[in-house]
Amino acid sequence: MKPVRWGVLSPAKIGMEKVIPAMLKSRELEVYALASRDLARAEAACQQLGIPKPYGSYEEMLADPSIEAIYNPTPNHLHVPLTLQAIAAGKHVLCEKPIAITAKEAEQLRSVPKNILVAEAFMVRHHPQWKMARDLAKSGALGRVHAIQVLFAYHLTDPTNVRNRADIGGGGMLDIGCYPITGARFVFDAEPSRVVALIDRDPEMKVDRLASGLADFGQGRQLSFTCGTQSMNFQRVQIIGTTGRFEIDIPFNAPPDTPTLVRLHEAGKAVETISIPVIDQYTAQAEAFGRAVRGLEPLVGGVESAIGNMKIIDVEDEDAAGRILGFPPLRQVIPTLQPTACITLH
Repeated sequence: MKPVRWGVLSPAKIGMEKVIPAMLKSRELEVYALASRDLARAEAACQQLGIPKPYGSYEEMLADPSIEAIYNPTPNHLHVPLTLQAIAAGKHVLCEKPIAITAKEAEQLRSVPKNILVAEAFMVRHHPQWKMARDLAKSGALGRVHAIQVLFAYHLTDPTNVRNRADIGGGGMLDIGCYPITGARFVFDAEPSRVVALIDRDPEMKVDRLASGLADFGQGRQLSFTCGTQSMNFQRVQIIGTTGRFEIDIPFNAPPDTPTLVRLHEAGKAVETISIPVIDQYTAQAEAFGRAVRGLEPLVGGVESAIGNMKIIDVEDEDAAGRILGFPPLRQVIPTLQPTACITLH
């Protein structure tokens, strides 16, 4: 297909270190431009990565008629405003996760014209290890899959880092808690009816630093997860059925240059360790979005899927946007998404 021409909004770290280098590997797309509010920063970033065109403002790049798609890796509070600005300029948008700070904010994206594609950049949905997990769950190879358990943690205490700034959408739930939710929705191919969480917040930065969540997907299916931002680095996923178990060693930050390992344990059989061939999930993500732009395949992770993720996060962490300090109350968000009962033990 004709390569899709991309522009990048800002020299953000995730883009510079992971996403743009992955995109540059592909023959299906062209990273043509990068914009920053500081032209010198844009020029330096373009020189570093070999991007042809630097722009000194977002508006100038969005006005370039040759650019078809935008990658938006800006801080969380700018995701919706800049995505709407790109949509207004007639550009397709791949926006970093989370697509918004709240579900209400994300719902603004429902106004996108039908000829414009907008997707949330959950690269894990394009990695073969997650596709294998979903296929195993659907095929019955694990029996009736009823439990997904996730641990995802890293250690970051810098108060100036965007992930630790409550005023612009920081906190662990929005940064990494969104991954277990997305993964469970992907594997179960369903939406939860009840969610509940325990939240611990940093007393100075006011962001959630440890969160454990439960989600009831109905028919006896449950997600349980813990995410921490001031913990030892670790991640692991277990998908458990009545007759089998599937484990992903590096479920989220899968390396782009070495094989990844998964383990399949079926009842009565030895654990089978499977090596997944080398793939850069960020390359796969951009290529899939480009093929959707060209009309060659359906879009993965569109606006409605992104809003669904935000509704779950809203229930589990009402303070995700830094609106309320203290323990978030359980509350109803939509009629079909009911918080479960909460009992205080003395």
